Amino acid sequence: MKNSLSNKKTYIYGVSSVALLIVLWELASVLMGSDQILPGPWTTLCATLRLFTEKGFLRVVGSTVLRGLAGFAIAAASGIILGIIGGLSDTFHAFMKPWIIVVRSTPVVAFVLLALIWLDSDTVPVFIGILTMFPMVYLNIVEGIRSVDPKIVEMASFYNVGRRRLVREVYLPSIEPFAVSGISSAVGIGWRAIVVGEVLSVPQYGIGTVMHSAQTFLQVDVLIAWTLVTILFGALFEQLVRLIDSGLNGRR
Repeated sequence: MKNSLSNKKTYIYGVSSVALLIVLWELASVLMGSDQILPGPWTTLCATLRLFTEKGFLRVVGSTVLRGLAGFAIAAASGIILGIIGGLSDTFHAFMKPWIIVVRSTPVVAFVLLALIWLDSDTVPVFIGILTMFPMVYLNIVEGIRSVDPKIVEMASFYNVGRRRLVREVYLPSIEPFAVSGISSAVGIGWRAIVVGEVLSVPQYGIGTVMHSAQTFLQVDVLIAWTLVTILFGALFEQLVRLIDSGLNGRR
């Protein structure tokens, strides 16, 4: 009963927060006095719905999604593999640490500007996505490995349990929640980084490309509409990670 009331209150608070945001948005639009500067919620909603009916919508979104999936696959695979090695080896983690610090500390825009010199416009967003997502996955995996109870490892060593079996049956189950957390965060931030990469590199197709075009021609309603689409897909990807994790846990 308490959980039900708590969930209901949470829902009400969430809806109230969104309603307040819309009211403030409308007031700000009225004060601006021009849809060319800040269109109201209704105008933006209409613009967003029009996007879904446009002929090139799927090609634009699909191009960005494919870049996101490519960047995520490379970042996740390398982050998990190197994270396991870093978690098991202090020497390797010490070697990786300066690289991680540099990547996390450098502004995304700096990497984009350099990548524009080195790579073509279609590859730049993927490169930026990898650099953004990899440190999160790697560090979460390392933390997961190091969270394993040393007594279990000691017991496994006492019974001569092989390294591969130890990783498969002890370490992997332990790092799963850390992996899900890291991947979920990486997907959200990486998705935004990929769109930023598209805005600056302007490939032929991509959400960032059409956002750049909308900004150039002062189509503020279209710019905000594409921003809402970006938020929607970012939220869907994060939710998908959670659902996959729930499905895997349900099979056990």
